[in-house]
This record gives sequence, structure tokens and C-alpha cells, in this order.
Amino acid sequence: MAGHRKERIEELIKRIIGDMLLTEIKDPRIGFTTVYRVEVSRDLSVADVFVSVIGDAAQKKKTIAGLNSASGFIRSKVGDHVKLRQTPEIKFHLDDSIEKGNDMVNLLAKLEYESNRTRAEKKEEEESKEKGS
Repeated sequence: MAGHRKERIEELIKRIIGDMLLTEIKDPRIGFTTVYRVEVSRDLSVADVFVSVIGDAAQKKKTIAGLNSASGFIRSKVGDHVKLRQTPEIKFHLDDSIEKGNDMVNLLAKLEYESNRTRAEKKEEEESKEKGS
């Protein structure tokens, strides 16, 4: 039962912060950001918010700094929507798992291309040997 409550709170915080990024937070340091997941501690005192940021390393660093600077404002808005005794402290973290997954897909596609090319070359060699015999 407690796990289900925790999951609902995490999902609610994720939705609230995602909506705030679209409508209320106007910090120019914050680039195109998506809330990927939220993990709330067992005692509900800390919410680790994992975000994905589109841009280079400098833009990602600026975005995390902007989000952490706005964490007090975000925490107060979360407290308005989530009725808990104590609103969790909000900590933002960069989540690059989407980029890593994309890199893995590209690597697999490259390996498949090279494998198909090698098969085609071997097939051509075999055909040329058969014609030459």
C-alpha cells in the first residue's frame, strides 16, 4: 500500500513540475527540458527529479543550475498541489539515459550495416570463384 502511494506522489510531482516548465518557469538558463522521472525518498522528505535536456554540455549545465535555483519556487508550487505534512525538498539531476539509448541504437545500426556489407562481399567472392572455376 505504501509503495502505491509513493508511486502516485512521484507521478503527481512529475506532472506538476512538467506543467510548470511549460507555463510558469521563465528562467532563460533553462532550455528545452523534459521531466523523465521522479524518485521520492521513503520518508517523502526529498524528491529527486531526473530531467532530460536537449543541447550541448554547457546548455545542460546551465539548465540544471537554473532548475536548482528555482527549486524553492517549484517546491512551494508542489506543496500547493500535493497535500503532505511536509513538502519534499526538490533536487534536480541530469538524466542522459535517453541519449545513451540513442547512441546504443545508432551503434547497433552501424554494426548491422557492417555485418550486411561483409556478408555481401563474401557472397560476391564466392560467386566470382564459382564463375572462375
